[in-house]
Amino acid sequence: MSNLPDQIRACTLCTERFAATHTAHAPRPVAWFEPSARLLIAGQAPGMRVHQSGVPFDDPSGERLRDWLGLTSAQFYDTSRVAIVPMAFCFPGYNAAGSDLPPPPLCRRTWHAGVMQNLPDMQLRLLIGGYAQKYHLGVKTGVNDTVKAWREHAPDAFPLPHPSWRNTSWLKKNPWFEAELLPQLRTAVTAAVSKVMK
Repeated sequence: MSNLPDQIRACTLCTERFAATHTAHAPRPVAWFEPSARLLIAGQAPGMRVHQSGVPFDDPSGERLRDWLGLTSAQFYDTSRVAIVPMAFCFPGYNAAGSDLPPPPLCRRTWHAGVMQNLPDMQLRLLIGGYAQKYHLGVKTGVNDTVKAWREHAPDAFPLPHPSWRNTSWLKKNPWFEAELLPQLRTAVTAAVSKVMK
């Protein structure tokens, strides 16, 4: 159990798939969790910048996400308390138009059941984007509707839009997100990460 992150980091199952993308890159799984973690952050997949750095949310989206959660960088990257588990551990690549490719289902099928079993103290799930929301919540709605129905899942899980700056206009059109959801989210996050570890 204890070496599961290392097993994931050594995974090369998608070598041929990634070589055939427009980016023609090699796998670089980013596994960021320990069994003691109480807060799960589940997104779609690492982007190019994370592929290069090996650090999840190492970009302006990560800055916005940490602001949403009320966490410092030190708290956010403390793997003993925070598990960052996307639906695919590798950057899936770009297509010819420069758009992100979806996370390969093979990654989820291969690793996710074991990862969830490896997080026995998990208390709070933050689910960013449609892929994570469908997997963890079993919803069939789109991101917009799922996030609007956040009270149906709180306080144990919070569906969130991606913190990308491309979503700034959505945030302006939905002021309830900042006024109503974020205060509840921060309270839940603080409770989860501040508990004394066993």
